[in-house]
Amino acid sequence: MSGRPFKPGRSGNPRGRPKGARSKALLALEALFDNEAETISRRAIELALGGDGPALRLCMERILPARKDRPVLFDMPPIETAADLSKATGAILDAVARGHVTPSEAASLGQLVTAHIRALEATELAEGIANLEAAQGKDVNK
Repeated sequence: MSGRPFKPGRSGNPRGRPKGARSKALLALEALFDNEAETISRRAIELALGGDGPALRLCMERILPARKDRPVLFDMPPIETAADLSKATGAILDAVARGHVTPSEAASLGQLVTAHIRALEATELAEGIANLEAAQGKDVNK
């Protein structure tokens, strides 16, 4: 062995750092900041009120963070069977064409519709299997 405790290609920690674990440096910085958070916040607000652009931007980002999503409002027909899929996708395409939703919002809506259709199909399949099993049970008992 070449002075290494582990074989080449093998990590001493194959699972890596646990999720949520923070470094010692970050923990130390958080402890320092906890003691000064109010003072620093007050100073940032004073600078923002004094016209300091970066401080103003920082304060505004905390007051009104950038919206990641928005509600999408348009008429969507009910989806009760897989046959209703074309009506739903038609409504989504129409909403894009009219400018009510963006293409990326439509893509997200399409994924929701697809997931809903899969759930409906799985339910229908399970019901069909249960009906077949029940019918077979009745035939055996005759």
